[in-house]
Amino acid sequence: MTNADPLSAIVDALARAQIIPDVLPATPAPAFVPAVLFSVVYPNGAEANLGNELSVADTQDEPEIRLAALNAPWDQPAASGAGATTLGEASYTLAMLDPDAPSHAQPIYRTFRHWLITGMKGPPVTANAADALNALKTHPATTPYRPPSPRPNSGLHRYVFLLFQEPAASAEPFVVPKGAPEHGAALEQRRSWNPVAFAEQYGLTLVGANYFLVRAEEVAVE
Repeated sequence: MTNADPLSAIVDALARAQIIPDVLPATPAPAFVPAVLFSVVYPNGAEANLGNELSVADTQDEPEIRLAALNAPWDQPAASGAGATTLGEASYTLAMLDPDAPSHAQPIYRTFRHWLITGMKGPPVTANAADALNALKTHPATTPYRPPSPRPNSGLHRYVFLLFQEPAASAEPFVVPKGAPEHGAALEQRRSWNPVAFAEQYGLTLVGANYFLVRAEEVAVE
């Protein structure tokens, strides 16, 4: 993300890709106001960057998330000021979705929930090593990571990451209650999930978004 105005770059990219309105509502405008930049980095170095294309092989393993306040550089956590306080004290929920399930032309399972993890925290402001830039995962994922595996001949899929800030007033860390649908890990339990309704239910605030594309394998149909 090299745009001089990262806030506008995020919202504009989501609108161009029709993630607004396919995932996030277009009204009331703006769909949301980004407050945190984040990068999605896979163990092999592949990285989500607002619509770049990755392969299925690139995205097989659970990625790391790197957080930065809007006034902080990508290669280090915020060192001081409001940005550092926000990342240091806030906790976040991250959702990974496919709105093109089983295909962009017929998205009858929109949205498919690939991953949901709560309690993510920004790295310590004193960290210098690259690994220390990764957000801290304070407890296991609510929905375990399921890598992209688009059906053959289903075209281009958008894999969307939504970052929500968790409520700050609660004395207890935010967790999704046991028995909630988000704990379902089976294929059919991940389908037709509404991230906006989920956020409203638990008082979460959308503060960031990112996405990448995966092109389904094309095979001959006899």
